[in-house]
Amino acid sequence: MKTLIILLFTLFITSLSFSQDVLPSMQIKSLDGQSIQLEDISKNDQLVVVSLWATWCVPCKNELDAISEVYDDWIDETNVKLYAISVDDSRTVKRVKPLVSGKGWDYEILLDTNSDLKRQLNAPTIPLTLLVKNNKILYRHSGYTPGAEDELYEKIKEFSK
Repeated sequence: MKTLIILLFTLFITSLSFSQDVLPSMQIKSLDGQSIQLEDISKNDQLVVVSLWATWCVPCKNELDAISEVYDDWIDETNVKLYAISVDDSRTVKRVKPLVSGKGWDYEILLDTNSDLKRQLNAPTIPLTLLVKNNKILYRHSGYTPGAEDELYEKIKEFSK
């Protein structure tokens, strides 16, 4: 039993070391059905926040709500852009558009209905928030607690210089 626990722990640590450090090259759909090449969202020194979320994930919605309150200031001060990528599957994806409209989120909304991106980023849980520039992942944070958006903004300011 002890050997099994050590083996599982080793596998877990090893999987963390293989976390993706660049956005994968893949097609992803926008909310209106357009195909977007994912690596195109952060080219030409554009700093972007990528947030993996779902309609059924309360911490995800709390994070995006908190960012929404300060997002215009973030854009004015750093020119950052946020892409909220829903990992809702084919059964729940129909809830994305009404939720986004109701919340008034002013983000680019993309859809990862097969969780391909989530898998390639080795993201076992959501929300997963990434800070990306020129396709390189500069900062990665999993989960949400109130105030985490302040830490994210500090990183945005750091990398927008």
